[in-house]
Amino acid sequence: MPNLFLRGWNWCRRFRHRCGYGVHSPSDFFLITFVVYERLAFYAYSLLHAKRKDVAHLPHYREKTDRLLFRLVNYLQPAAMLEVGTGSGLSARYMAEARHVALCTLDEGKCHEEVVRLLSDCEQVDYRCGDEIGLLHRYIEEHACPDVVHIAFTPYYKEAFEALLPAVSSRTCFFIGSPYATKEKRKWWKQVVDDPRTGVTFDLYDVGLVFFDKKRIKEHRIVNFL
Repeated sequence: MPNLFLRGWNWCRRFRHRCGYGVHSPSDFFLITFVVYERLAFYAYSLLHAKRKDVAHLPHYREKTDRLLFRLVNYLQPAAMLEVGTGSGLSARYMAEARHVALCTLDEGKCHEEVVRLLSDCEQVDYRCGDEIGLLHRYIEEHACPDVVHIAFTPYYKEAFEALLPAVSSRTCFFIGSPYATKEKRKWWKQVVDDPRTGVTFDLYDVGLVFFDKKRIKEHRIVNFL
């Protein structure tokens, strides 16, 4: 119940940031109105909805947010994707259904059997478990930075961000999961937004988007996605 009150309060605070009002960049306006606020039911939504109950006890987003990740990946068309902090595996599955390219998802500790089953019929998903940051550094050594990076259900969000930052390109987009989850993470998210190494950023409350195209003027967009 407190979460509902908090969401209601933040919805009111963000009321004037809905539907792309005040956004003059054509590309940003398109992203907000035709990706973030898209209401059409995509082909995979029903399939993935049926799988949610099997992993509901593991960390996950609300369904609205997972569907947003699906649309973002479908829009960005990345050549490869990386996720740090697998959680329930739902977000990885949504992103994988949107774009059938290599997706590596890293998790701390032992692999969960439920997540293995959820991802088993997605051949492009590489689910790795163990020392999360160690796995991340090995991934960076073996691959170029992917176009989409989802920093998700992990306590090592700062370490993951700093490890990947030197390898980003103008095509890279970071999805920052739950930037308001804690006071510490909220403070860190503000630092990411203000960081001169980042470009245009979007704050959707449940997820933050960080782009790195330095040809664009650095701006921060708040979007009422609650």
